Amino acid sequence: MNELPEKSCSIERLVTIPADVEKVLKGEKTATRRNGVYAYPDEIMVLNGKEFKIDKLYKQTLGEMTDAHAKQEGYANLEEYKQSILALHPKMPWLPTMSVWVHEFSSVEK
Repeated sequence: MNELPEKSCSIERLVTIPADVEKVLKGEKTATRRNGVYAYPDEIMVLNGKEFKIDKLYKQTLGEMTDAHAKQEGYANLEEYKQSILALHPKMPWLPTMSVWVHEFSSVEK
């Protein structure tokens, strides 16, 4: 297994946009892509009192993303996801070679 880098942010900052929090709570969003590491596998993220376990953490380029990956993010397709990201980061270009960290998570049933 490759060594993971130090976190660039805390797990509490992984999913913060209210619409995204809702998608996670409804089970519509099961992954978040960030430019840094916010959580490691087996860590627990708490949203509105509900726990979600980080299942996987890996690198991916934007060019490797598919409609299936966009659905993990809670979007209908890749183009919808892309437009959402560009709206959040107006000065950021969408570069197929740009690398991001994918954090996949699932609900912890109690």
